[in-house]
Amino acid sequence: MLDAYARRLIDPPLDRVGGLLARAGVGANAVTLVGLGLGLLAAVSIVFGQFTLALWLVLASRVADGLDGAIARASTRTDFGGYLDITADFAFYGAIPLAFILHDPATNGIAGAVLLLSFYVNGASFLGYAILAAKKGLDTHAQGIKSLYYSNGILEGTETILFFVLLCLAPRFFMPLAWLFAIACFATAILRVWGAYQAFGPSLSDQQESK
Repeated sequence: MLDAYARRLIDPPLDRVGGLLARAGVGANAVTLVGLGLGLLAAVSIVFGQFTLALWLVLASRVADGLDGAIARASTRTDFGGYLDITADFAFYGAIPLAFILHDPATNGIAGAVLLLSFYVNGASFLGYAILAAKKGLDTHAQGIKSLYYSNGILEGTETILFFVLLCLAPRFFMPLAWLFAIACFATAILRVWGAYQAFGPSLSDQQESK
């Protein structure tokens, strides 16, 4: 929901830095992997209760995640680069809740498992929509220039990052926050499926022809 607004603020400085890095010979895929590495280090920090360190690593990871796209735009965008980026994003999104579960399984286990399920369902609805949009030749730049079709929703990348920041700042509230975010994730997935039905389901004329 906030991605389109966030892109307007962060894209100009990211593009400037990304252009400099591209001219210096830094590859977008390498920055993607650095961002994933930082995100996984954040997860390890959470497991061991180092939440302040995890917070900074989460933020650094997401800066790298923004820079890889800026570098690609300033040099050469590839389908594999977009594939690697989304794969790294999903790995990061799953690693942070898992880290809170491992940190305190007794308290966080059930809420964390439901949160991971909601991420799985929401991610499937997102990728499925992107596949159908690609088949129809649809494109959107509402969330910036992307390799995949980014369908909007209640929860997007910006909200997820803010959620992770909040968890690092207030880890003892993981359980209620996880339940609330999971509910919003399921709602996002349901609305996206409904949107996909409206966009790609049988039209009225198709239904009439079938009769």
